[in-house]
Amino acid sequence: MPCGRTLSGKGIGLAKDVVETFEELKLGKKLACVVYDFSDDKRHIVVEKKVEKSAEKTPEEQYDEFIQGLPLNQCRYAIYDFTYDLPNGEGTRNKIVFFSWSPDDAPVRNKMLCASSKDSLRRSLTGVAAEIQGTDFAEIAYDVVLQRFAGKQTT
Repeated sequence: MPCGRTLSGKGIGLAKDVVETFEELKLGKKLACVVYDFSDDKRHIVVEKKVEKSAEKTPEEQYDEFIQGLPLNQCRYAIYDFTYDLPNGEGTRNKIVFFSWSPDDAPVRNKMLCASSKDSLRRSLTGVAAEIQGTDFAEIAYDVVLQRFAGKQTT
């Protein structure tokens, strides 16, 4: 597997397409999210899946689909192009959010690998508006993320 970069200290590398796929989400505006995982040998962070935006779904439906795709017992990183409406019909905004998903039921070794490589990965992805860490689905619910950007507004 070609490695674009090695992350500090642990020898964890980024697969070449990790940053390229992030840039595709950021600049292309066609992707809703990118989910990252560790390679089978745990030596690289790789793109697990890319999800395109859907015109047939509301932003909340698209986000809920993203959340439902996260594993119950394995850590993941994700980048999500979070879309929300401003109050009083003032328009729609998008913010790129970095997720560190480390569920309570994940193996300890998986959590340690996720924690030790997160900051270096995060720094490789420039243009992220916010970082959300989640250990259960309530911490990453649509309304929780919305609160970060739009205050007390709801959709």
